[in-house]
This record gives sequence, C-alpha cells and structure tokens, in this order.
Amino acid sequence: MKLVYRAADITEAHIIKGLLESNGIAAHVGGFYLQGAIGDLPARDYVNVHVLDEDLQKAAGIIAEYESTNKTISHNTASNDENVFHKILLSIFALIVTVIIFALITD
Repeated sequence: MKLVYRAADITEAHIIKGLLESNGIAAHVGGFYLQGAIGDLPARDYVNVHVLDEDLQKAAGIIAEYESTNKTISHNTASNDENVFHKILLSIFALIVTVIIFALITD
C-alpha cells in the first residue's frame, strides 16, 4: 500500500477514506493510535491514509479535487513554522518524559 494522504486528525483521515471508498478505492487509515501518546499537544502528521499501489493515481486525483473545494479545513494550509513549532514541543515533551522515567527507574 502507498501513502496517499497525511491527515490533520483522525476525523479528516476517515473523511478521506470514506471519499475514496465511495469512489471504489479501498483505503486504510493508519497511525491514529499514536495520537494518544502525545497527550494534550496537537497531533500532526500521525494519521495517514493508504491505498493499493494500482489505485494511487486515481486516489490522488480525488484528493486533489477534495482539497481544492475544502481549503478551509485542509491541513496543508498550515505554515511550516507552525509545524516546526509543534515538532519542537513534541520533542521537549518526549525528553521530559524520558528524564522522569529514568529518574523513577534509577531510584
């Protein structure tokens, strides 16, 4: 299976999956269990939609049409600075959790 879409959240991923399936394309949503691991931080780039290799071109066309008509809810409008900021916050959070776990284990 090939990655065809990186969704902003689980809801958008399932909207895309439903859109693809309504057009005869089998789709799979993956990565949504990772959202719970980051707590209250906004999840980005965790939920993905995959399709079979032979459906990639058709799915990409359907998604392009979806994005052109739904620009207000598309995650692709977020700036790169915002994405970098969220990745830094996630890294800091992971570092803090690691330090806490290490401190608990060594005591």
